[in-house]
Amino acid sequence: MGLVNTPALSTPARIAARASLPLVALCLALVAAPAHAEQAEGWTTVEDVDTLHALLLLGGLPVLLFVLIGLAVYVPAIVRGEDVSPGGMAPESLWLGGPRASAKELPAGDSADETDETGGARGSW
Repeated sequence: MGLVNTPALSTPARIAARASLPLVALCLALVAAPAHAEQAEGWTTVEDVDTLHALLLLGGLPVLLFVLIGLAVYVPAIVRGEDVSPGGMAPESLWLGGPRASAKELPAGDSADETDETGGARGSW
């Protein structure tokens, strides 16, 4: 099969295509707006929600949750006496997987003999 060559759009066509996108989105929103039905006969009427109550519920609860999470993170560090300001105390350096200064470690074997007694995963029968 051969390659398909599609001609590039000219500059006015690109501008028109880009300008039509918000127009299409606006038309879709306007068409969807009147799509609501009548209330069923056996249902009770729903009371309108007070604006202040809605603002407190939708704005106050996330702010309260943000404050509670912040307190849960910072209060234990402050109680321990740590500096929680940005650029405060640098944490102690820790080298994970680096050399250890423990006396419990076996020294590495120097020779590749079978008589080496330093241990390892190789077994001999």
